[in-house]
Amino acid sequence: MQLRALEIFCSVCEFRSFSRAGTEFSLTQSAVSQSIQQLEEGLGVQLVDRTRRPLVLTRAGEFYLKGVQPLVRSYRRIEQEVRSLGEKVAGELNVGAIYSIGSTYLPAAKREFRIRHPEVSVKFDYSSSEGVAAMVSDGSVDVGLVSYARSTSRIRAIPWQQEPMRLICAAGHPFANYSEIELTQLNGCELVGFDSSLKVRRAVDSFLARHSVSVDVTMEFDNIDSMIRAVEANQGISILPEATVRKETANGSLRVVACKQMKLTRPLGIIVKRAGKLTRAADEFASMLLGRSMSATDKKPTPSPRIDKGVSVVA
Repeated sequence: MQLRALEIFCSVCEFRSFSRAGTEFSLTQSAVSQSIQQLEEGLGVQLVDRTRRPLVLTRAGEFYLKGVQPLVRSYRRIEQEVRSLGEKVAGELNVGAIYSIGSTYLPAAKREFRIRHPEVSVKFDYSSSEGVAAMVSDGSVDVGLVSYARSTSRIRAIPWQQEPMRLICAAGHPFANYSEIELTQLNGCELVGFDSSLKVRRAVDSFLARHSVSVDVTMEFDNIDSMIRAVEANQGISILPEATVRKETANGSLRVVACKQMKLTRPLGIIVKRAGKLTRAADEFASMLLGRSMSATDKKPTPSPRIDKGVSVVA
């Protein structure tokens, strides 16, 4: 069985389209269809239901994809490693990240990495922390970037940085006129909060409880973008990672309220699969974020650099 046919099949499954898969391989739609047909004839089963749009895999197709995807990924990684034996790092790098990291730190990281390794093709996938962990676990991505990272039997977590959390408010909120407030001034205030199922929400609740502060969480969201929009629309307040409101504080729609007692951080981490070896591109990317070699992560951690707009990736 030719590997090329398996790669084409995986591409058809990803895009659910013969034409889009053809674009990936510089083939016509007809050529892609013929390749899939030859696979089906060799196996004696139908893999793709061509009567539906977008294309749908048959039960046999789903089973076949589950088996061949790891083979194709393994072969591509071997190819990348061989190509990277020379001086230049080349190949493909797949990074999974939670949405807030994707919008804050990754644009600068991507630019820096492209300058360092222009021959590496970088692709980002965004999901929840659980979704990113699943992608790392099944090999869909080489490296994951999440909050509250933890090691499991299948995943290794490396601390990256502690992200400051800040009290933020809409420009029209009374707190916007204060140069500084005391944490106790939040008592009884309505707050836009994280969904109660999230670790960051539990961390915020625990922090406020330790300081005997009670707030009224009137709205809950599972993503930061929705929280920002809610604060803006309702002239409200919230406690959010400082980096996630950079654009809004710059344009004046939100304010960061100074509060000396607000000593709360959100831990960000890098996760990789325990089994197997990182590709050279993945190792270089993770090392760039950490500001040190990945091999040093087994030793005592050193302060991690931040990747911010206008700030060098490596401190």
